[in-house]
Amino acid sequence: MSETEVAVAPHPLLLADGSPAADAWSLDPALLHLNHGSFGAVPLVAQERQAELRAEMERAPVAWFPELPGRLAATRAELAGFLRVDAGDLALVPNASAGASVVYNALTRRRGGEIVVTDHGYGAVTMGAERLARRWGGRVRTARVPLDAGEDEAYEAVVAEIGAATDLVVVDQITSATARRLPVGRIGAEARRQGVPMLVDGAHAPGLIEAPLDGATYDFWTGNLHKWGCAPRGTAALVARGPQRDLLHPLIDSWGAGEPYPDRFDQQGTLDATSYLAAPTSLDFVGRTWGWAAARRYMDLMADHAARVVGAAFTGLTGEDSRVDVGMPVPGMRLVRLPEGLGRTRLEADALRDRAARELGVEAAFTSFGGIGYLRVSAHVYNTEADYERFAEKYVPVLADWARRPTC
Repeated sequence: MSETEVAVAPHPLLLADGSPAADAWSLDPALLHLNHGSFGAVPLVAQERQAELRAEMERAPVAWFPELPGRLAATRAELAGFLRVDAGDLALVPNASAGASVVYNALTRRRGGEIVVTDHGYGAVTMGAERLARRWGGRVRTARVPLDAGEDEAYEAVVAEIGAATDLVVVDQITSATARRLPVGRIGAEARRQGVPMLVDGAHAPGLIEAPLDGATYDFWTGNLHKWGCAPRGTAALVARGPQRDLLHPLIDSWGAGEPYPDRFDQQGTLDATSYLAAPTSLDFVGRTWGWAAARRYMDLMADHAARVVGAAFTGLTGEDSRVDVGMPVPGMRLVRLPEGLGRTRLEADALRDRAARELGVEAAFTSFGGIGYLRVSAHVYNTEADYERFAEKYVPVLADWARRPTC
């Protein structure tokens, strides 16, 4: 990407009638929404579709639930097309962490009970790996990957931890706290060569990466469709390839337990599955309105512009360099270094997120890595240049003041 491209914000995306993209969402205009990456945002058409499905369910529940497995199988085929995977490899789960838990529950110790993770791993998934290691009587080995590490350095850092005692490797495709990619394809190929299964946490990948599983060697992959895909929350995919997929079962046993993978996931008792059924509506809306390639391009350019504008505002006030060198950047997300003293730990970053929402009306992601706090920019199609200029002008000075006077 050239300097010319990042110096100018992209023109705001519009709906077919010429109105702003944000009009397709129900986001409160009184709040500043700068954190699509954490929980997503559901367009109105998908909210309406889910409401229709719920109404149908409540009108005739005795008819609804017996027919549900067939409808879910058809939905899986649609979602598999979006991800470019075989529908027979894809099961529906509530979120990426649930997908990881399904894998953890299925695997057995075959070697020394060691699990390799990275220091960029999502906390809930890493805690699940730690619990599994305790159950196995093994331990977790953490690969330390510098934030600015390129592909080769990141690959070497992870594979150096794989050994004769390794029973599982868990690696993020896109890291949550640090907004970078990891070379999961290369790592997966090496893990396969050594006979070690690998779980890829692709929570942020659907929508940000065109075909996140293309050309890579994965045993298990799980990704959220309710983040960048804008599906109703509680919609994620678990993709499993190879013989070990037959070990995977839903976290709750139901009448489909005797069915093969992934059909057994389609029957979950009285689970409200309307989020799954409405997910294609969200994906289709973005695809028909702007096209996913154009949407990704817009999000990437907007994130670049946001990091430049907000980073310059922090630097102008504090004199500290707010730029962040991320070794393998991703579309749509960027890091801006916070002033010294803000968000140095996960708990401090979470407290800062909550305070900004409560006192400023700003929905933003604050993260930490290596004792340094960051603002994680995550733009979507409804964000505009004005959002980040408003944040830089009105709220960056407040955050700089909080850094000087760190009280809550």
